[in-house]
Amino acid sequence: MDAVSLAARVDAAAQPRAVAVRWLGRQPYAPVWRAMQRLTDARGADTGDQLWLVEHDPVFTLGQAGKPEHVLAAGDIPVMPVDRGGQVTYHGPGQLVAYPLVDLRRLGLGVRALVERIEQAIIDTCAGFGVAAFRREGAPGVYTSDGAKIAALGLRVRRGCSFHGLAFNIAMDLEPFQRINPCGYAGQPVTSLLDCGGPGDLRLVAAALVPHLAGQLGLVAEWHDDLPDLA
Repeated sequence: MDAVSLAARVDAAAQPRAVAVRWLGRQPYAPVWRAMQRLTDARGADTGDQLWLVEHDPVFTLGQAGKPEHVLAAGDIPVMPVDRGGQVTYHGPGQLVAYPLVDLRRLGLGVRALVERIEQAIIDTCAGFGVAAFRREGAPGVYTSDGAKIAALGLRVRRGCSFHGLAFNIAMDLEPFQRINPCGYAGQPVTSLLDCGGPGDLRLVAAALVPHLAGQLGLVAEWHDDLPDLA
């Protein structure tokens, strides 16, 4: 290999990898969950990383550590046991959900580092809209200065690759959170970006979050119009 070719290869290796960002719009939970599982199971060493952004129909999801007694009164909202970590949370309209489907081995990240980097991306996004937010030791997620939770995390790693992700409350009806102990904590207050003085437009917030999240993972965001197979 000549010096020019070697230099080009070294330069290419030094460039951040791309993450394909896809806006899925509003979707029921189960088809997106199953699509994440299929993608993760089919991944190979060269499979590209993806970041899915979605707004879900109302649903309570119960993580692998979830206890049914933390669902106090589900009412008309379905409860779905799922294969992520954590306890019970709520997804619904007005909440921005982001699923980083990334190869942690290739990125050189462990699960703890992934959690911290996702949290920091949310914190930086909030700061950009003039909202102070923080992480809390021993309680994954992002919180405002008064202790209210503005974003929840729930992840799964299979064969070194992550799926599931974060749920960021933007402009939503928070009443369903009163029907559960959010993330297993009785009486945990919950808030939204809009209630903290930030914007309520999910696409606007997504546009701000994506570069922070990609940057925290050492990736460069590339937006794609095509959707994953949700059948």
